[in-house]
Amino acid sequence: MVCREEKQTMKIKFTWKIWLLIFILALSLLSIFGFPPRIFEKGVIIKSVEQNSTAFEQGLRIGQTIIQVDNFPVQNLDDFSKSMQGKFISGENIKTIIKTADVEYIFFSNKMPEITVSDIPKTNIKTGLDLSGGARALVKAKEQSLSLNEINDLVDITKNRFNVYGLSDMNVVSVSDLTGNNYMLIEIAGATPKDLEDLISKQGIFEAKIGDELAFSGGNKDISSVSRSGQESGVYSCDVDPSGGYYCNFRFVIYLSEQAAKNHAEITSRLGNNESNPGYLSKQLDLYLDGKLVDSLWISEGLKGRVTTQIMISGSGQGETRDDAIKNSELEMKQLQTILITGSLPYELEIVKLDTISPTLGKEFTRLILIAGFAALLIVSLIILFRYRKWKSSLSSIFISTSEIIITLGVASLIQWNMDLASIAGIIAAIGTGVDDQIVILDESRQSKSLSIKERLKRAFTIILGAYFTALVSLLPLMWAGAGLLKGFAITTFIGITVGVLITRPAFMDMIKRTEE
Repeated sequence: MVCREEKQTMKIKFTWKIWLLIFILALSLLSIFGFPPRIFEKGVIIKSVEQNSTAFEQGLRIGQTIIQVDNFPVQNLDDFSKSMQGKFISGENIKTIIKTADVEYIFFSNKMPEITVSDIPKTNIKTGLDLSGGARALVKAKEQSLSLNEINDLVDITKNRFNVYGLSDMNVVSVSDLTGNNYMLIEIAGATPKDLEDLISKQGIFEAKIGDELAFSGGNKDISSVSRSGQESGVYSCDVDPSGGYYCNFRFVIYLSEQAAKNHAEITSRLGNNESNPGYLSKQLDLYLDGKLVDSLWISEGLKGRVTTQIMISGSGQGETRDDAIKNSELEMKQLQTILITGSLPYELEIVKLDTISPTLGKEFTRLILIAGFAALLIVSLIILFRYRKWKSSLSSIFISTSEIIITLGVASLIQWNMDLASIAGIIAAIGTGVDDQIVILDESRQSKSLSIKERLKRAFTIILGAYFTALVSLLPLMWAGAGLLKGFAITTFIGITVGVLITRPAFMDMIKRTEE
């Protein structure tokens, strides 16, 4: 009899619910670490490139991975710093060879490449400012209340302005509070509160100049309309870039006011043709934002001295692949269109709340959370072991709780959700809810012996479903509470408890059913 029981306990039978959990767990690990795993990638990733710099002109772009500088292997940020250390002290033009994962760039300059780089993230999990460090501001318009459409327009304008300043690690979104007030939430990694305050305080001025003469300004005063779709707007051709990769051309039509058209005609009437390219005038149309050059466009000779309210704007975008070039061209076109439509921020802004977070604090907090989470799981498993006297139930509880964490992080990686301190708190809350549900399942499985184990577990799941919908309703107000600052907690908790109800709880019930039969 004893031998038969021992033989039965050695037998393992996975139900489809357990196999489903294992399958989704594997997909979550792939979502977190990528394939091949990013932990094995070497090099540094470009976070920003100063526009109109030598590095930008040669083709370096945000997102590229640098693996070598002057035949010096670059595996991390320290290697990159060492490769540049002391290189440009003489002030003379120095040859620099930067090799990315796909292309090699050679350029001459008397100063360091105007780029910022960082170590390659080891996972696909995006961390918010609470963990990566930076500044956060909650902003509203002074002395007026903005509608949802107005705040969304303001978000687009602000994103475009920050792109001009070479800021890439940023998050600009519209948020609302429970009273219906609309705000703009700005988060910039690596920035100080003073940097953020300076950027927001500048309302911004767009100017289009031909030489030193102002042709027209952005906004409704000089630009009556900008085509953003249809035949008058879009990417129309792509080709191989001789320096590597691809480039795609875009064009769109803008409509000037009558006065702006006359001013443009008067300036162009005094220009000659370009010597190297006779199809265009001798000077370009230079676009400035806050006094900084953002683009230069050639003026067709057919527009010389001509009063026309319709002007074709063209440009191009580059990329390592054709798809990247198309995507970058569409992005640059949208940014340019936004500048031409708005020019400057339409409202004077004020900062409601301004915060800063140290990346050191974030890393320390993460370490403590991991220790606390591991200790909590261990304590819970010991309590279950002491309470129910079954080590299988204890191990199942640890496995299920760990699975919920991994799947939640996998979903967050898949949807590119920023994990901040509120999101971590949401994971902890979801784990607590999961442990409560496990206790319900274990208690119900040992009650009412007159019922079959299947009926007992069914009753337990009914209790869990009731608690799930109650928690779901209670999380909804947190999506807007505090002007959206608790949104991370609400969404992460929702993901965690939903994963539990749909995936891990059914698998846990099958595990308990096996031990109780």
